[in-house]
Amino acid sequence: MLLAAPLLLAGTATAATSDVPTTMSQGALVIAHAPPGTPVRVNGKAVHVGADGVFVFGASRDEKGPLVVDVGGHSTRVAVTPRDWPIERVEGVPPKTVNPPPEIAARIEREQALVVAARNRDDTREDFDHGFIWPVTGRISGRFGNQRIYNGDPKAPHSGMDIAVPEGTPVKAPAAGVITFAQPDLYLTGGTVLLDHGFGLSSNFLHLSRIDVKVGQHVQQGQVIGAAGKTGRATGPHVHWGFNWFGVRLDPLLLPGIQAP
Repeated sequence: MLLAAPLLLAGTATAATSDVPTTMSQGALVIAHAPPGTPVRVNGKAVHVGADGVFVFGASRDEKGPLVVDVGGHSTRVAVTPRDWPIERVEGVPPKTVNPPPEIAARIEREQALVVAARNRDDTREDFDHGFIWPVTGRISGRFGNQRIYNGDPKAPHSGMDIAVPEGTPVKAPAAGVITFAQPDLYLTGGTVLLDHGFGLSSNFLHLSRIDVKVGQHVQQGQVIGAAGKTGRATGPHVHWGFNWFGVRLDPLLLPGIQAP
């Protein structure tokens, strides 16, 4: 059974306050509010503030904190709660995807650079501010942040959440947004789609067997964007759902108010 994550927003700010929390978890997203028109900085970086005062920030898997959130000159030091990161062993992965030869490594680097560039989009749409749903319903087969060991070879921590479903299962947009990347055959991630939700927040969907959207297309929450598969470095059909605040990878399980579709 998939459970909703606890909310990390406390309500609407008054004219003199904000609802920035004093603590958050590694991998969590905060959607907070400031008095409309008030400038906000997170660790010195200016962030978008909506007409209603909404703004967002997140803590990476390895963030130790505190994060300093400045709202109109009033600073809050947000402590970051550490998490345990279990080890996941994945066997049966094609060896050439674990330790690729130089020419393939160069291809992977080029492809990943395109994905990183798409994640840097920064506009004022507030598609994220209407809640999130699961892109598919199924068993969680891989969790965000866990150390991955492929065929006995330690690799980077898992960057998202894997949901095991049959190949061809429709994948739905967890929130509205604009498609910023859509390619059917990346070496590691296979069919790959990035969906930008505004304010630097984006979802990515990997290993898709089919892609039903195009770059620049605006999709609604619940709209089908493709189908689950096992393309790229995958041992079975599933949906990898990753979530980012710019370059900061976040845990989809901790999205505020997430609900099963």
